[in-house]
Amino acid sequence: MKKYFPHLLLAIYIIEFIWLGISPYSRDVWYAENAPIFILVAVITFLYYKKVRFSNITYFLIFLLPFLHTIGGHYTFERVPFQWFSDLFGFERNMFDRVGHFTVGFYALPIMEYVWSRGIIKSRLVTFLYGVFAIAFVAVCYEWIEWIYAVKEGGSAGIAFLGSQGDVWDAQKDMLMDVMGAVVGGVVWVFSGRK
Repeated sequence: MKKYFPHLLLAIYIIEFIWLGISPYSRDVWYAENAPIFILVAVITFLYYKKVRFSNITYFLIFLLPFLHTIGGHYTFERVPFQWFSDLFGFERNMFDRVGHFTVGFYALPIMEYVWSRGIIKSRLVTFLYGVFAIAFVAVCYEWIEWIYAVKEGGSAGIAFLGSQGDVWDAQKDMLMDVMGAVVGGVVWVFSGRK
């Protein structure tokens, strides 16, 4: 079963993608939210096919983003039924998108595993920082993409894709969550027994 864990995660994603592609809140938002995630899953699958493999904990953590993002694409991130989480911690806004951004950071883990296992970087500290900085760069680029799409598309689809929910610091907080997730991913890498 351990050997087929990535296959199981991919199967769950495909089922979720098809199921939540039926009657989304906004088809435009669904396309905008799911296109990059579909490409991401295709890249993970391609790497697996090319024998670039990661640990099962890494596969589990990196598949959280596609799972959550697909839900967010169906409802729009602002409308995901996630009030229980906000109530639990006393937040006023829907925090589903922030949790999703946190899972983006977990992609530091496969970056660290890859560069370390291939001997590309010999220092554990530099490997850790490389993964965190790579995610920070991706976070900035994605916030630019959201901004450009929101300006170009305009209207309710642009605002829904941006997902700021009226928070003027939304982009900065999203990037912070990405980086915090990367740090957690790095801690997992450090303590996962990588020699």
